[in-house]
Amino acid sequence: MTRMEPIAAEECTDPELAEAMGHFARTLGFVPNSILTMQRVPALAKAVIGLNRAVFAPDGEVDLGLKRLVAHVASTASGCQYCKAHTTVSATRHGVSDEKMASIYEYATSDLFTPAERAALDFAMEAASVPNAVTDASYATLAEHWTETQIVELLGVVCMFGVFNRWNDSMATPLEELPLARAEELIGDRGWTAGKHAGSA
Repeated sequence: MTRMEPIAAEECTDPELAEAMGHFARTLGFVPNSILTMQRVPALAKAVIGLNRAVFAPDGEVDLGLKRLVAHVASTASGCQYCKAHTTVSATRHGVSDEKMASIYEYATSDLFTPAERAALDFAMEAASVPNAVTDASYATLAEHWTETQIVELLGVVCMFGVFNRWNDSMATPLEELPLARAEELIGDRGWTAGKHAGSA
């Protein structure tokens, strides 16, 4: 059960924040309950949305679909079921096939993933782990496939989802209909469960 009820987007009294929340409606198809909870402190919600826009900027060098897979693996490392459901939706909205999304936990061996993608996903798992598991050797492998700018983009995804993972697990944020349905469809047989996020807002 959720620990704090989200406030409906229509109830937002801050015009700048209301406009910023439209970013999620455009990229995800809905405004996440995490942001709707966070809007109690508008400056915090705006800052997180700003980071999200920077991390997922369409003019970045790293493919937006891969960035969502990086977010999914980082969320797997931290155990956030809410963010795993969200990244299942967002990855498939940004060019990742259902088949590839359903194979995310076999990325190390699946032919659907390139060596560069595997290196990025390994990095996401290591960087999101506690304690941090990135080593000189694993970073060197990453750097064989990605430029410094691209590595900054990849780590930006991991760090942003560190915020979302902590927020949603701490708040037991309720899952919205779309991510709940897509996660059940694509990764439900891979051990994913909604758990404490199953309660409706």
